[in-house]
Order: sequence, then structure tokens, then C-alpha cells
Amino acid sequence: MSGRKEGAKVVVVRKKVARHGGHHGGSWKVAYADFVTAMMAFFMVMWIMGMDQGVKDMVQGYFTNPVGFKKSFSAGTNVLGAGNFVTNLDVKRTVILNRRDQERSFQEAAEEIRALVEANPDLAGVAAQVEIVVTEEGLRIELMEDADGAAFFDVSSAALKPALRGLLRIVGGVLDKTVGDVVVEGHTDARPYGGPGYSNWELSVERANAARRDLEAGGLKAARVTEVRGYADRQLKEAGDPFDAHNRRISVLLPFAEEEGAITAPPAPAGALAPRGGGG
Repeated sequence: MSGRKEGAKVVVVRKKVARHGGHHGGSWKVAYADFVTAMMAFFMVMWIMGMDQGVKDMVQGYFTNPVGFKKSFSAGTNVLGAGNFVTNLDVKRTVILNRRDQERSFQEAAEEIRALVEANPDLAGVAAQVEIVVTEEGLRIELMEDADGAAFFDVSSAALKPALRGLLRIVGGVLDKTVGDVVVEGHTDARPYGGPGYSNWELSVERANAARRDLEAGGLKAARVTEVRGYADRQLKEAGDPFDAHNRRISVLLPFAEEEGAITAPPAPAGALAPRGGGG
């Protein structure tokens, strides 16, 4: 063989190629994100603790009742960015505390009405037709007709039957112990009762006005009633069945009272109707 003696040792040179370590995954990113989140929460808590009591109350008010808080203040207002301007904070703090007081008052009134209705043997058959709830608007008391449609009203009549009059007088006596405006609403089902010049609109207003008189007979001061509304069949309780007797009802509303100057949202449009008339 040319170039190499027979029996010579062959030398093979192997070079090691450096390789990078294996893929470490993204677990460190999750841990880092948790750390950053925890630090942000910590500094926010420390920042809020350094604020005055007005800001603390506003933050607490938001987390206690987000819906009511949003209703109380104009959209886009940054609570924490409001600064420590004493006058604004005092007014807003007053609104929050005032709403809490009203909610407590509403709950107490609701419990008293339920207790008085249940204790009255003459109203034993209609106790289940009384619904009392605290909504975004305020305290709403619904007095609904029974399934047979004969406990509270005669068909196409604004004359209140004794059971409904008894309920309204209890409600009037309890509401007289509260403060604020009172709104009385009348509702009908979708049956088109009445003739020319007389419709469900007129009937719903007449029923609401008759209910107002019994509320006042029960003790509610006349000056407390600010609106008497008739909705005909436009706000059905049982929307799936427009002819359901539960749609024939009287509603008594105590709206939340807000501090003047603290509310920037426009007031709800008035729904009071002046003419007299009928409905289902």
C-alpha cells in the first residue's frame, strides 16, 4: 500500500460537540407571575392602609355592594384616584353609610310586615301572595292576585276587596315608621278589559290610586306618596303567561334616597299617569 506501512496503527480523532441543556419548561414563568401578583396585592393593601378613612369606606362600600355603589356614582369615576379631597370624600362616605342604613331599615320593615300578616287570621289565605324584596331601586312590596283571580279585585273593577285592603293597611302602618318617598303602582294582566275610552291603562291607575287611599288609612302620611303609577300590562310579573292572574297586582315601592349633590346619574323618568281608567 502506498503512503502507509503495513501493520501501522490507525489513529481516529473524535471531537465532542458541546450540547445545550434540555428544555426547562415554563414553570418558572408561572412562579414569577405569582410572585409579581402577590407583590402588587401587597403594595395595594399598604397603599390603601395609608389613605384616610373616607377612601377606606368607599373601597369597602364597593366590595360590599358593587351594584348599589355603581348606582350611586357616575360611570368612570375612579374611587382611589379621587384623592383625599375632604369635601367629596365626606359626601360619598355619607352616601354609602346612608344606603346601608336604608337597607337595614327596609329589612326591618319587611320582617315586621311579614310577621303582622302571618299573625292576622283574616289574612291567612293571602299571606303567600305578598312578596317583599330589596332591589336596586329600593324596597318593593308586591301584592299579587291569587291563581283564581278573585282575592283582591273583581274583573275589570278598581274596587279593592277586603283581603287587599287589610294588607294595604298593615303595609301603610309599617311604612309610616320609615322615611323617604313612597310610590304606588298598579298592574293588570293582558286581557283587554273595558270599552271605548277605558282600557287597562285607566284601570291600573285607578287600582293604584285606590291602594294609595288604603295605605293612608293604615297610617301612611299623604305627603309621603310622591307618585301613583299605572303600567297596564307593560310590566308583567309572569311574562311567559300574559293572562296569569299574578300579573294583576299592586306594587308599593320605597326608593333608595340619595344625598343631594353626590349623585350625577339622571333620575328615572316619571311614570305617573293622571287620567282615571281600567285594565285586566
